[in-house]
Amino acid sequence: MARRSPARLLAPLALVGFVIALIVVINGSTTGGGSSSTSGSRPAATTATSPSRKQKGAHKLRRRYTVKPGDTPSGIAEKTGVPLSKILELNPNLDDQSLTVGQKLKLR
Repeated sequence: MARRSPARLLAPLALVGFVIALIVVINGSTTGGGSSSTSGSRPAATTATSPSRKQKGAHKLRRRYTVKPGDTPSGIAEKTGVPLSKILELNPNLDDQSLTVGQKLKLR
C-alpha cells in the first residue's frame, strides 16, 4: 500500500483556518465600525460631522438628484434632507421598485 501524503490532512486544516480568519476579519470590521460610532470616539465623530456639514449646505442648493446603485426613495430623502413626501410629490411617476441608475429626481 502506498503511504498517504501529509498534505491530504493539511489542506483541509488550512482551509478551515482561512475561513475562521476571514470570519474574524469581517466581524472585526463591522463590529469595530459600529462600536466606535456608538462609543462617540473623537475621530469617528469628526469624520461623521465633517461630511454632514457639507451635505447640509449642499442639499439646500441641490434641485436634482441622480440615482446611484442601491438607492431607495427613503435613502435619497435621508441623504438630501428633503422629506420623502416632497420627493414623491415632485416625482409622481416614481416607483421605488423601478429606480434606475442615472435617473434624475426633482428635489425642489
